[in-house]
Amino acid sequence: MPTSQDMTTDLDPGLLDALQHQVALFARRAEQTRLGGVGQVRNSMDRAAYLLLNRLDQEGPMGVKALAAGMGIDSSTVTRQVAPLVDTGLVKRTSHPEDGRAVVLQLSPRGQSRLEEVRSSRRELMAQVTDGWTPEERESFCTLLTRFNSALSARQAGLPGEATEPSPTS
Repeated sequence: MPTSQDMTTDLDPGLLDALQHQVALFARRAEQTRLGGVGQVRNSMDRAAYLLLNRLDQEGPMGVKALAAGMGIDSSTVTRQVAPLVDTGLVKRTSHPEDGRAVVLQLSPRGQSRLEEVRSSRRELMAQVTDGWTPEERESFCTLLTRFNSALSARQAGLPGEATEPSPTS
């Protein structure tokens, strides 16, 4: 079985340099625009809030520990990031039906509406950025970016291979 050292020496250093440079540019541009969408909605939801709301929408109500585990972050980070979402009415904090001591987080109707508004704006941004691309090019880019993100996630978690991430379309 080839080691990662063997695999690295088989790769084109110039291509790897170009890839890391493009990833760095992407990260900077994404942060500059926050991939926030277009129009009045642009830059109106930070990345942490979007990811938390999106996870609650996809997975349904859950506790802080489950939310943190699913996102690959610490429970204290989730608690800190959820607080303003609760304060602004985007997330509801309720007691667990079977264990009143446990807290369950749930997307509120206001949170659902706000999330859909941001998603719609971001879809428009993605359409504008990929204008002129074929459907196959969009699909290929999405597939490769998902694979890249999964590999980064697995590496950060210290897992061999690729981590499983939700489909970008789900």
